[in-house]
Amino acid sequence: MSEFALQRIAERFPDAVVQGYSLHGDETLVIERAHLLEVARFCKDDPELDLKLPLSVTCVDFIDEKPRFELVYTLYSITKKHHLRLKVRVPEEDPVVASVISVWRGMDYWERYCWDMYGVRFEGRGPVKRLWMYEEFEGHPLRKDYPLRGRQPLIPEADVQDIYRGPGPGPGSPPASRPNPPRPSQLPVIK
Repeated sequence: MSEFALQRIAERFPDAVVQGYSLHGDETLVIERAHLLEVARFCKDDPELDLKLPLSVTCVDFIDEKPRFELVYTLYSITKKHHLRLKVRVPEEDPVVASVISVWRGMDYWERYCWDMYGVRFEGRGPVKRLWMYEEFEGHPLRKDYPLRGRQPLIPEADVQDIYRGPGPGPGSPPASRPNPPRPSQLPVIK
């Protein structure tokens, strides 16, 4: 059924779909960010798709790649009992995507989460307040280049000995790099 959803969206928006694939039962479409809002609206309103329940939006930070960020929208149809995942790549230089709150009101929480943790902004919505961090917090803590021992203005420096230092860059070291894992682009294209 969900492979049908991939085909249906790819036929309706041939310019918007970059790639579509199915892996371990998860159907995924990578779409151009300029077409996110119209594809989202179609996913919700089309009676064959009926994806009216947005489960989440999260962000993946591919620090060594361009575009750096990938937003992952997970959608579910209660009546059709299928999932669909939409992915949108977002460059670091212009981390802005259209807000989908006008389509799914429940995405407000997840857009605030992506702004607070990764610094991805959403156009077409009201002002965004931080979700988990306080307003004076500098930076976005889930970015891979956020310093492991970063200190914030409202938190006094504690005199604590390093007992255990976790993974990631230490004080004064460059950001961590990693070899590029295989990408979904190596999967069979359904489009």
